[in-house]
Amino acid sequence: MADSHPEGAPLEEQLESESETEEQPQNGTDAAQDPETSTSAKPKKKKKKSKKSKLVAALTGNKSSEPAESSQSAAKLSDDHVKKLLDMNPSLKGELAGVPPAKAAEILKKMDAAQLLSGLSLNGKNQKDMASYKFWATQPVPRLDEQSTAEKPDGPIKEVIRELVPKDAAPLPEGYEWVELDLTSDAEVKEVYNLLSQHYVEDDHAMFRFNYSAVFLDWALKSPDWKKSWHIGVRAKGPSRLLVATIFGIPIKLKIRQNVVDVVEINYMCVHKKLRSRRLAPVLIKEVTRRCNLDGIYQAIYTGGVVLPTPVGSARYYHRSLDWLKLYEVGFSPLPPNSTQARMIARNQLPPNTSTPGWRVMQEKDIDAVLDLLVRYLDRFNLTQVFNRAEIEHWFHNRHKPEDQVVLSFVVEQDGKITDFASFYCLESSVIGKMSEKHAKIRAAYLYYYATEQAFNPKEKGLKERLLQLGQDLLIEAKKAKFDVFNALTLHDNPLFLEELKFGAGDGQLHHYLYNWRTKPINGGINEKNLPDESKRGGIGIVLL
Repeated sequence: MADSHPEGAPLEEQLESESETEEQPQNGTDAAQDPETSTSAKPKKKKKKSKKSKLVAALTGNKSSEPAESSQSAAKLSDDHVKKLLDMNPSLKGELAGVPPAKAAEILKKMDAAQLLSGLSLNGKNQKDMASYKFWATQPVPRLDEQSTAEKPDGPIKEVIRELVPKDAAPLPEGYEWVELDLTSDAEVKEVYNLLSQHYVEDDHAMFRFNYSAVFLDWALKSPDWKKSWHIGVRAKGPSRLLVATIFGIPIKLKIRQNVVDVVEINYMCVHKKLRSRRLAPVLIKEVTRRCNLDGIYQAIYTGGVVLPTPVGSARYYHRSLDWLKLYEVGFSPLPPNSTQARMIARNQLPPNTSTPGWRVMQEKDIDAVLDLLVRYLDRFNLTQVFNRAEIEHWFHNRHKPEDQVVLSFVVEQDGKITDFASFYCLESSVIGKMSEKHAKIRAAYLYYYATEQAFNPKEKGLKERLLQLGQDLLIEAKKAKFDVFNALTLHDNPLFLEELKFGAGDGQLHHYLYNWRTKPINGGINEKNLPDESKRGGIGIVLL
């Protein structure tokens, strides 16, 4: 079991980065590709294509070598392309170790180019070797060379006999020991915060780093029925007792098509940068798996930005500037060619007030109505969490003072009935380096869950118009709350409104993985060109932090 969360990375990113100090962007830290939000948008200059650019073009069929704009079959790969692809993507190279070249080429040709590109490093900065063949070959996950699951029934890949699960943890390297972290202790929460703040995900250019506050960690990791035994740490022995690694699991009920399964959501796996050569990540994964198995949980869900064996579905990040000038000043958003600061500020302006009649902040009295509406709404999707009342209260009803608010939830009440619900959560990033002199943090809002009665009209009449209105009101609320950027994925019904609300395309994907469960691929709201597609809705309906 493994992960995230963007978002010291989610399982897949961390495992491959153990032997390095650089980390990949995750869960929304990727730069947007449209000129408004992209950190990489610069005036185009004609130059000779590099070997890597030529490979990108071969993979995507895109002569301009812009990988995110095409996601066609890689069927035209030559032997030379295959070799270069594997050299550029150590994750795939490790997974295909020992596979004859002809067979490896056949596997790659069946993969979607968007998946290939999301796992390789075009600039060479973040090449990692996470997807070790020896490790993943021992895990109950679909292999990259596995035949289509279309004709196989949904269900567990491996039967786990609870009585045979080891009662003791695997040994750690000399000088380290397992601990259960106590998140009711302010001192231990601070230790987790310090580890994540120094060793979790940064962006490619080491300009921004996720800032998981104590309040955020309390919200994210202490959901109803949380288990202390699933909050796992590794400490150095001796006087310092330094916390050097973590991995966390929370229990959720997951609907996978027609099956409802108790699973663990894995997140915040982080290894101290100086210890990544000790290969702690596989041991962390095995340990959280062992503990969950002892509790009768045999399946997991996790996300990440690179290709592992094997995504059940993938979505793409989109970003909407709220304070364009601040984003420009910290280097997040460039000034597009032939534009001006004044023009960009004007382009991203929003109305001062919300426009939906009956719109208000969610209150405790709304919990039952929100539960009913959200459960019905999410039942339209193939992969989603099944909420109960306690979870609605925990995840959406904010009891914190304004400066500590993690989630902001709103409802629309008409004639005494809750007809709509919408929410977003807050995740700050610290600005590091010289850019921090003017602004210390970026406040990012992440679109969370929403629901509307309009979804149940015949042929979804009025759904798009309603979501556009609700989406704009969420942007206005985020702007009022001093957020700088609003991030969203292409899952849920988001393809209906992202582009019209001026969200810009991100340059990465978020892959969703199921551990010890086989099912057919599930749509993530994007088409073969890696763009939002209304016809690809109805697949992924879960938001992982």
